[in-house]
Amino acid sequence: MDRRKEIAEAKRLLSASRLLTLTGVGGVGKTRLAVRVAAAVRRAFADGVWLVELAHVRDGALVVHTVAQALEIHNDGGREPLGLLVDVLRDRQVLLVLDNCEHLVHECATLVATVLHEATRLRILATSREVLRVPGEQVLPVGPLPVSEHNGTRPADAGSRDAVVALFAERAVAVMPTFAVGSENKEHVAGICRRLDGIPLAIELAAARLRVLSADQILARLDDRFALLTAGPRTVSARHQTLQATIDWSFRLCTPAEQALWARASVFAGSFGLLAAEEICVSQDLPAGSVVDLLAGLVDKSILIRDDHSTGTRYQFLDTLRQYGQRMLRQSGGLTWLRRRHADWYLHLAERGEREWFGPDQATWLQRLRLEHANLRLALEFCLATPERTQTALRLAAALHFYWHGCGFVAEGRHWLDRALAQDTEPNKARATALAINAHLAVLQGDASAATAMAQEAQDWAQSRGEQTVLAYLVFVQGAIARFSGDIPRAQALLKDALARFEALDELNSTVIVAYVTLVGATVVQSDLARAIALGQHARALCERHGEQWARAYTLYALSLAEWKQGELAQARTHARDGLRGMHTFNDTFGIVLLVERLAWIAGTAGEHERAAVLLGAASTIWPRVGGQPLFGSQHYLAAHEACEQQARRALGNHAYEIAFQRGTELSLDQVTAYALGESPQPAPAAPSATNAEPLAPLTRRERQVAELVAQGLSNKDIATRLVISQRTAEDHVERILTKLGFTSRTQLAAWVTTQHESRNP
Repeated sequence: MDRRKEIAEAKRLLSASRLLTLTGVGGVGKTRLAVRVAAAVRRAFADGVWLVELAHVRDGALVVHTVAQALEIHNDGGREPLGLLVDVLRDRQVLLVLDNCEHLVHECATLVATVLHEATRLRILATSREVLRVPGEQVLPVGPLPVSEHNGTRPADAGSRDAVVALFAERAVAVMPTFAVGSENKEHVAGICRRLDGIPLAIELAAARLRVLSADQILARLDDRFALLTAGPRTVSARHQTLQATIDWSFRLCTPAEQALWARASVFAGSFGLLAAEEICVSQDLPAGSVVDLLAGLVDKSILIRDDHSTGTRYQFLDTLRQYGQRMLRQSGGLTWLRRRHADWYLHLAERGEREWFGPDQATWLQRLRLEHANLRLALEFCLATPERTQTALRLAAALHFYWHGCGFVAEGRHWLDRALAQDTEPNKARATALAINAHLAVLQGDASAATAMAQEAQDWAQSRGEQTVLAYLVFVQGAIARFSGDIPRAQALLKDALARFEALDELNSTVIVAYVTLVGATVVQSDLARAIALGQHARALCERHGEQWARAYTLYALSLAEWKQGELAQARTHARDGLRGMHTFNDTFGIVLLVERLAWIAGTAGEHERAAVLLGAASTIWPRVGGQPLFGSQHYLAAHEACEQQARRALGNHAYEIAFQRGTELSLDQVTAYALGESPQPAPAAPSATNAEPLAPLTRRERQVAELVAQGLSNKDIATRLVISQRTAEDHVERILTKLGFTSRTQLAAWVTTQHESRNP
């Protein structure tokens, strides 16, 4: 789709202003244009281009959290999220792409105004159906593609008119490989594009109907549908009416069962899987056994987008089509009961994940829940907005504790648990459990006062009911509070008590392992190194026996501390690096920076002072992402950090130390990890180029497969045959790959793939 003029104008405006908003109706192509503009200017931003997708965020309070997550900032220290975001961005040269702001326009405007005022090197590219109205904002309306007039007159930009016909033809070939625009149909095609006002989404949907209709039949049916719009609201713009008519018509061309599934599946946020659809969307007239074929039909009709992930196939609507389905669902009176089913299913999923997290499928659960993040948020929001469902919200937020803690979402976990606890105040086991979990999250954030209050309330209830399991967890939480507050003797006593309680109850999960890790740290402070190592080895053995990987990484972190203190540097380094690999797998930024620090201390003690300086520099840039005080604010840890720095300065000299430290600050998180693991001898980051720059959005496994086949010269039809997918699906994959990488042709994509191979195999 030719948008060269808009791209050039957007680049010009972005160079002159720090905020550019692309506006236009739904389906006009704002997101695609923003991605292409961002790719075109990527090299001008030394600290990168970051895409923040807001379409599935419904709670305005989560806008800042979502931006922070997209920037890989983990607020585990209890800081105010906006202040932390500002601090991270303050001195960075970044382009932030905020996509789909219209439903959160006030929150987005507040965020944008704040960060632009404080971070003077930041620029923002936003897409929205409504301007943000922030001082200094430049607005670029994104209109439909130009089309010929009724009398056949070509537009001033004839090339653009050709582009809209080419878009129709490109989509048409995907469903009807023999289709071509020729003398017998060119007027019909031009008429379709004109009747649809050149709106890309509408044109794509129309072209998809060539599977069952000819071009002249499509044009005739569009005329019929427009007649229905005369009774619609006069305040709605003509273009929006046109898009509505196109979707109405596309809806009516689906079978009744496909229509029902379209409407019901719109209850999902983001993408969804087959199992969820078979559980949530079914009824007596739409049995579970029919869902697979109906999903295939909706994919073939370009209503759903199919995407393959390691955890299975996922399906997703374009947002405009999802909104249409929800309108139909609301009109039928089915939205509320489907939302209840949706919430119940995701509660079941979370509770199953909680049970299975401590085991060999941990990494699979990590990937699955990240894909379901938008649906988990939607379920929580619905339950909190429905008075009789607040108990479900409390159970869901609490069941996800392993996800909040283990996958980098501590701050968001606090957000949901705080809200649920404030709304569901009935004293019972669910509340006591949620209080204990939230207290532990508060400990991780350094919020000892809140943690103490919540733990005390839960303990009062649990003691009065004799709930021994809840009490065991509360004793652990109180031990953690004492550990990070510096009361080591009390911490040791409480943690030993908690572990004894867990053993008596036959309770073993990741939280129990974290209790061991916390006790190891306290025991090291007491200089009982042999006992600390024995505890760490026992905890690691428990993890390995059950296939647990995340908490195992923390046991290795604990062991490396005791071994470093004992002078066993080789063993300490081996365990620290093994732990770092585990932290990196789970994207646990907090664990990563702890182990980067640890490896710096080990390097310094081993006389590798330049490596220590580089690692200290790298750690200094990661700590602001996780929030809170570096190294827990522990006097023991801060003293070790200071000793490492001073030793390196004495050995290298101040100038050489600063150079090495600076090299560390320039590394990305992946580069830091590779260097700390000894996998990259050169710590300096690679210079970006037009051919080997990282894509704005990472390619999925299936997209990488498709890109490789494009580079081999295969057509969409050949790719479909090779991968056993529909030709339409193959075409959709290629289009998304080109959009993600900012390319406009298969030739560019093939050259990029070749360059990637060459860079990996010089």
